[in-house]
Amino acid sequence: MSTPVATPAVTHQVTRATPFVQNGIAYGCDYNPEQWGPEVWAEDVLLMQQAGVDLVAINIFGWSALEPAPGEYDFTLLDTIIELLHNHGIRVNLGTGTSSPPPWLTTLHPEILPETEDGTTRYSGGRQAWCPSSPVFREHALRLVEQVAQRYGRHPAVALWHVSNELGCHNALCYDDDTAAAFRGWLEAKYGSMAALNTAWGTSFWSQRYTAWAEVHTPRLTLSSRNPGQVLDFHRFSSDELLGYYRAEEAVIRRHSELPVTTNFMVAAHIKNLDYWRWASAVDVVANDHYLDHRLADPTTELAFAADLTRGLAGGDAWLLMEQSTSAVNWQPLNLAKAPGEMTRNSLAHVARGAEAICFFQWRASQQGSEKFHSALVPHAGTDTVLWREVVQLGATLDRLDEVIGTRVVADAAILFSWEAWWAGDGESRPSQSVTYLEQVHAAYAALHRLGVTVDIVSPDADLSGYRLVVVPALYLASDAQADNLTGFVAAGGHALVTFYSGIVDEDDRVRLGGYPGAFRDLLGITVEEFVPLAPGHTLGLDGVLAGGTATLWTERLRLAGAGAVAHYTDGALAGVPAVTRHTTGTGTAWYVATAPHPDGYRDLLRTIVAEAGVTAAGPENDGLLEVVRRAGDGRSYLFIINHGDTDAEVSATGVELVTDAVITSTLRVPAGAVRVVREDTAS
Repeated sequence: MSTPVATPAVTHQVTRATPFVQNGIAYGCDYNPEQWGPEVWAEDVLLMQQAGVDLVAINIFGWSALEPAPGEYDFTLLDTIIELLHNHGIRVNLGTGTSSPPPWLTTLHPEILPETEDGTTRYSGGRQAWCPSSPVFREHALRLVEQVAQRYGRHPAVALWHVSNELGCHNALCYDDDTAAAFRGWLEAKYGSMAALNTAWGTSFWSQRYTAWAEVHTPRLTLSSRNPGQVLDFHRFSSDELLGYYRAEEAVIRRHSELPVTTNFMVAAHIKNLDYWRWASAVDVVANDHYLDHRLADPTTELAFAADLTRGLAGGDAWLLMEQSTSAVNWQPLNLAKAPGEMTRNSLAHVARGAEAICFFQWRASQQGSEKFHSALVPHAGTDTVLWREVVQLGATLDRLDEVIGTRVVADAAILFSWEAWWAGDGESRPSQSVTYLEQVHAAYAALHRLGVTVDIVSPDADLSGYRLVVVPALYLASDAQADNLTGFVAAGGHALVTFYSGIVDEDDRVRLGGYPGAFRDLLGITVEEFVPLAPGHTLGLDGVLAGGTATLWTERLRLAGAGAVAHYTDGALAGVPAVTRHTTGTGTAWYVATAPHPDGYRDLLRTIVAEAGVTAAGPENDGLLEVVRRAGDGRSYLFIINHGDTDAEVSATGVELVTDAVITSTLRVPAGAVRVVREDTAS
C-alpha cells in the first residue's frame, strides 16, 4: 500500500479560493480508469487530445479503490492517472471520492444506510447508500477527503475540486433516527421554543401539539396526509443538512488547497430536493448536470429553462456544464439516441445561456454496471463512428467560440422560481393534484421561449430593478418580503404577470386570510373568493385578449378591486367572471391570469404584455424550435442561433459567423439542425 504523502501538505488554513481560471471554453468528461487497464489509459489520453478534451473529472467514485480496507490507502492508480493526464496537458477536476461508500463500510456500519419515508432501509449495491445525518459516514468520508486533499492539494494538474457527486440525487431525504435527532436540533435552532414550533406548524389541528423536542420525528408516512408545515421544514432541513455536509468536505480541502471547490447541481426536471438558491453562494463556481428528459413533451425547451436557471444561480456569471450525454441515457423508460448534430446543438445551447465548460458523462462507455448502456464520448463501437466524429468536431467548434468567454447573456425579462414554493405547492392536500408547480413554470417559460424572449430565472428575493417584465407562475408560497419586492418593482415602473395559485400562503404554509391571492391581492387589484379547479380534459371558453382560446385545469371566483378585466370565461358556472385582469400600480402594471390558458393563448397573452413592457426579443417568434440568444460585454456581442427544426431558418444579423468564418451582411441562413454564432458588428 502506498503512503498518502506524495506532495507537501499545505500547513496553513486556506480562507479563500482562487478563481476557476479558463483560457477558453473547457471541453471535458468524467473518466473512470479503474474500469479499464493501463493499455487503454494510454490510448485514452491520445484520443482526448485528438478530441480537444482539456478538463477531466476523476475519482468521482474512487472510494473503494483508494481505501480497499478501513484505514488502508492505495493511491497507485490515481497517482498514475493524474500524472498521465498532466503530461498530456489535460487539467483535472478532482473528485473527493465520497459519493458512494465501499461495501466494507456499510457492512461494518449498517446504521449509515438510508431509511425511506415508509421506514424501510435501502441497501448497498447501487449508489449513495448513506444517510446525510450519519455521524459515522461523515467521519469516514472526511477521513478520506483529508487523505486526497493532502496528497493532491498542490498538484499542478488539479484545476478544480469536485465534492462528492450529485448530492441529494437519491438520498436527500432520509428518515432514520440519526436524521430525527439532527432535525430536532435544526428545529430548535430555528424556532427556539416549542411554542414557536407549534405556532409555525399549526399543531392545534388534529391534536398534534408537541410538548418536548423528543416528541418530534421525521415525517414518515402516516395513515392520513401529513402535517404540511412539518413536511416543508423537513425539506428545508434536508437541503441544509446536505449543504452542511458539502461545507464539511470543503473545509477539509481548504486546509490543503487554494483551488476552487464545487459540486455538481442537478437543475433538471423532477429533481427538487435541494434549495439551490441557498447552495449557490457556497460553491466557488456553479456547476450543473443536465440530461434531456424524453418523458417531457418538449425536452429542448426544458434544457433552455434549466440552463437559464443555472445561470440565475450563478448570478448571471459563467457556469460549468459538468455532465450531459453524447446520446442515449440508460434510466428513462425509452432511452432515445440523439440524432446527428443534436449533441452539438444541445451543447451550444448551454454555451449560449452562459456555460463556459461543456462536459459529459462519461469518457468511455462502460462494459459492465448499471450504466453500461449510457452513451459516452467513446462509444462501445469505438472511434469509427458517427458519434466519435461529432465529438471531435464539437471540440473544434468550441475552440472557435473561445472568444465569447467573459460575456454575459442579455435578458430584460425574468421568471421568479422558488424551491420552497415547489415543495409546499405540490403538497399532499391541495385543491387539484393535476396542477403542479414545475409544469406551470415550464408553461410560462415556453410561452416566452416561443416569442423569442430570453429569460433570466431568479429568486423571489432577487433584485428585479434591471428587468422590464417579471413573470410569477404559481408562486404558492411567498413571504412578506418577497411580496414587497414584486410590489416595489411594479410601483417603480415594472410590468409583472402573476398566475393563479400564487401568494396563497406565507413561509409557514399558513393561508393568508381575506381572499386569494393573499400576498399579491393589493398589487393585482383583485380578490379571489374561491378556487374552482377544472377536471383534466375539461375546458372553458375565453373572450377579450384570449378570445377564441380555452381555459384549462383551473378557474376562480374572482371579483375586481381596482383592476380591469381584459378576459372573461364565456361558459360554465363562471360565465362572465374575469379570467385575466390588468391593474396599474405606481408607474407600472400588474397582470393576473386566473387559469391555465392553452399554450397558444398563453403565448398570445404574453405577446401583448411583452410589447407593453418594451421587452426586446433576441430572435423572431417561432414554434420554439429556433433559439436566438445574445451574449455581450466589454464592447463585444455574440448572437447564438440554434435551429432544432427540420427546415432552414433566416435571422437578421451583421458580422462574422464563427462556426463557418462567413461574413454576414444582413441575413443569416441557418440550416436545419445547425448552430451558428455571429460576432456582431457592434458599430452597425
